[in-house]
Amino acid sequence: MVGVQRAVAGSLVALVGLLTGLSAVAGLAPPAWGVGLACGLVLACAVARGVVRGGGDRVGPADLVTLARATITCAVAALVTESSPRHAGFLVALAAVALVLDAVDGRVARATRTQTWFGARFDGEADAFLILVLSVHVAPSYGVWVLAIGVARYAFWTAGWVFPWFRRRLPSRPWCRLVAGVQGVVLVVAAAHVLPDALTYAALGVALTLLAESFGRDVVWLARHRRDPLVDLPARVEAGRLPA
Repeated sequence: MVGVQRAVAGSLVALVGLLTGLSAVAGLAPPAWGVGLACGLVLACAVARGVVRGGGDRVGPADLVTLARATITCAVAALVTESSPRHAGFLVALAAVALVLDAVDGRVARATRTQTWFGARFDGEADAFLILVLSVHVAPSYGVWVLAIGVARYAFWTAGWVFPWFRRRLPSRPWCRLVAGVQGVVLVVAAAHVLPDALTYAALGVALTLLAESFGRDVVWLARHRRDPLVDLPARVEAGRLPA
């Protein structure tokens, strides 16, 4: 376990180092630095606030993996700001590393028995952030409709301010995690331009369809249980499960 202040400080130092390295090999303009650092500061504040709200002051080993993944995504956001062809390879490589780490943090949490509500929430938000950043990068090449993949999670979150029952914790469904993974993989493939355009359009369409099905099923569940008292929720509902 590591103190949260030390963890977020390390994240910011790592981000500065990553941006410095990218500047040296590919060149980053001041706006890209600004976006990357702004994302890093928001990430640091969000993590510190989330840990404190969860009643702790330390983060576990799985949280550190997720924090590394989110830090890498901040660097990806900086690269997306410039959308230069010379940055494409670095962007795809960093996004691929983030996707690999996404498969690691859950295993680490289970292996170390350090699953927490904050960890589950942080993992979901890190997924959503990477998907948003990649969709912003891919949309100019394949159409503005691709942004729907990236903003879906945030639209769902916004709906919670209008309909309080949207904020109810959802049952854990492995299908949701699989769908979230599909979004990331498809967007990275689209960003790499390794497939013919027709296949990439088809893959993006399938990814969006799966995402709509997953969110739709969550909305139906929430609507059916909107009048249930929180204390009567079934035991299968897990703390921190987020819709994919």
